[in-house]
Amino acid sequence: MTHTYKVSGMTCSSCQQKVEEHLSKVNGVDTVHTNLATGEAAITMHHHVDTALLQQALKDYPKYQLTEVVSTMHHTAPAVDETEQKSWLQTYKPILLVFAFITGATLLVQLNNTSFNVYSWMDSFMAAFFLVFSFFKLLDVKAFAESYFSYDIIARKWFGWGYVYPFVELALGIAYLVGFAPVITNAVTLVVMSLSIIGVLRSVLNKRKIRCACLGAVFNLPMSTITIIEDGLMIGMSAFMLINMI
Repeated sequence: MTHTYKVSGMTCSSCQQKVEEHLSKVNGVDTVHTNLATGEAAITMHHHVDTALLQQALKDYPKYQLTEVVSTMHHTAPAVDETEQKSWLQTYKPILLVFAFITGATLLVQLNNTSFNVYSWMDSFMAAFFLVFSFFKLLDVKAFAESYFSYDIIARKWFGWGYVYPFVELALGIAYLVGFAPVITNAVTLVVMSLSIIGVLRSVLNKRKIRCACLGAVFNLPMSTITIIEDGLMIGMSAFMLINMI
């Protein structure tokens, strides 16, 4: 698909080249063509790229201001989003399988115990959750950071948070796995996931059609109530364990 944007501040061919060069580096962008006379940029992308990410690419050059052009989007393919062509099950199959594997594996671990221990299971579940989800994000940290920037409240204020977040999840996964300082680990999880869910709720309630970064850039999952449930589950578990520890 190709989107057209207004880019103010371009006054010469050097400006055109600079704008095209920086916008082309954004993950998801295929080609960029600027028109000096009209002050427009036609950007072809293989998946939707949030305008905020394109603006971020030009942040070091404040003279170039990129804004959306209303009702000037042209599709090179049928005007139906890829996710709309799939059934709900096909769209969310990757994340449902991940949850099924994590739940099944952690429940099997409990078979070694004489009785089911809900606290032990939660520790195992949260360890597996953070380790698996951080793995997918770490496959392409740059692409994750760019997707995360489009909706997370912290990443929008500090772009570097998108690069740090996968390692925070990895650290939490290891902490749950080895039983490191349970009170601190659950408190950090509660704070991190509570902040994370704010951007998710805003996007879902505003019906923004953006890509969810929960499984990194590996799968093109749309933001939805599934993401809210995912974050809410971690918030609920960490809060439940904290209450029973304090």
